[in-house]
Amino acid sequence: MIAETRITDIMWEAVKASVEAGKAIMKVYETDFSVSNKSDNSPLTQADMESHAIISMVLDATNIPILSEEGKDIPYSERKDWPVFWLVDPLDGTKEFVNRNDEFTVNIALIENSYPLAGVIYIPVTDELFLGLPGRGALKFEHAMNLIGDCENLSKLLKSGKQLPVNQDTRPYTVVCSRSHMSAETEAFIEELKSLHGQIDYASRGSSLKLCMLAEGKADMYPRFAPTMEWDTAAGQAIAESSGASVVHAHSGRRLQYNKKELLNPWFIVKR
Repeated sequence: MIAETRITDIMWEAVKASVEAGKAIMKVYETDFSVSNKSDNSPLTQADMESHAIISMVLDATNIPILSEEGKDIPYSERKDWPVFWLVDPLDGTKEFVNRNDEFTVNIALIENSYPLAGVIYIPVTDELFLGLPGRGALKFEHAMNLIGDCENLSKLLKSGKQLPVNQDTRPYTVVCSRSHMSAETEAFIEELKSLHGQIDYASRGSSLKLCMLAEGKADMYPRFAPTMEWDTAAGQAIAESSGASVVHAHSGRRLQYNKKELLNPWFIVKR
């Protein structure tokens, strides 16, 4: 078990890494960047690779192993014995990045014994940062770049955070789904929800912004009946759970688990 003081120290490194990676991503975003395809036909850009390099360099100092989308070819025989590791998506929402709709994030999670212990999500376009931390719950920081520049440690930064969820007063039951990966199963599930809740508001978001909406209290449910990988959800799960939401297997109701032999997530449901 990682001591709470140690978590605070190492998550400060994760926070700084996410913002530095976000700066590099935005520099590429403002150019006429090129796009290539990985072996699974998903897009890859210079921003993905630069973000991965920056995060790896910063987190290496923590002496905790790193499993990243852009460095995922670590044999299961090696990583299965990791009690603690970083799980990183250097640019979550590359499709959104390529489509220039601004809905992409940097995701860094600290995994302990196969479950998310803490997580940070940085949104480069809006300069917002979400943090889930044991003993402190979930927090949101606006103007994150300046805040972090004015702080020398995480304890000082935490004083500037907004505790989540934020009271949304009265609003219709709200479901958020993927902007790029809607499925027939998801549509059928939403129809069932309408019979339970009557009026439903519906929102589409890219990347881990959906999990941020649940953490903020701006949505009540995120059903995901389409493929995701472990690095897509780990940081968001840490933040959502820290805010009081649950992230569970759609059929068994168990918390999503990480560092499986196959890194593909099962279908899952996030709910408040």
